[in-house]
Order: sequence, then structure tokens, then C-alpha cells
Amino acid sequence: MLAYPVVLTPDDNDTFLVTFPDIPGALTYGETETEALVWALDALETMLASYMDDRQPIPYPSSADGRPTVILPVVIAGKVILHNTLMDAGKRKADLARMLNMAPALIDRLLSLRHKSRIEQIETALAAFGKRLVVDVM
Repeated sequence: MLAYPVVLTPDDNDTFLVTFPDIPGALTYGETETEALVWALDALETMLASYMDDRQPIPYPSSADGRPTVILPVVIAGKVILHNTLMDAGKRKADLARMLNMAPALIDRLLSLRHKSRIEQIETALAAFGKRLVVDVM
């Protein structure tokens, strides 16, 4: 799983600012620490989608070192890993569409963080690169 560490900073207006050391630009706040962490997932997903739109590799999370973390849902983590796999291989969405014999629109949805995909589709796409998605329980 991808668990991104966060820094919670009390603000001068009785809110908590959330920043991500590994993902500059992803930030949010909340009235309480709990609320701030709830909003943090949305902020993180928004910034990750921006990396994907810009065809930039997405940084993987560093060690939490005792900091709170935001854990990406399994499907989102799979999409991040698939995106980075494409980047590492020097491939584009069109290449993946040809490799999987799928319509480009289906690949767009497969890589969209806002679209609900089946984990099996992500596993199939990763398999085309000789990779397997492994899920762990903590």
C-alpha cells in the first residue's frame, strides 16, 4: 500500500494545516486533526491527478517516521503504480491501449483517479509490463 506521511501544523486560526513532504503542493486544513486528515486524502488525490495530467512521475511515499499517514485506497494506489510503470517504460496511454487491445477511452478511464475501475483491470495492465500488484494487510 502507499501510505504518504503528513505534517499537521496548528494554525493561528484554530485550524490544522496538512502538508505532504513527498508531494509538494498537496495541502489542506481542517478544524480538528481528524477532519484535516479526512480532507488530506482528497488533497493528495487531486495533486496526484495533476502529476498524471502533466505526465510526471509520482513520488512514492517516504518513511512515516512516526508521522501520521494518508493511505491511498487500493485502486488508487494501483493506478499510481500503473502510471509510474508507464513513465518508467517510456510508454504513453496509446501504447498501453495497443498492448491491451483496448480502446483509448478505456485506458483514459483506467488511469483516471476519479473513475471507479476494477482492480482486475489494473492487474491486467501491470501484467503487460511483467508486474504484479500485491496487497498487504497492516
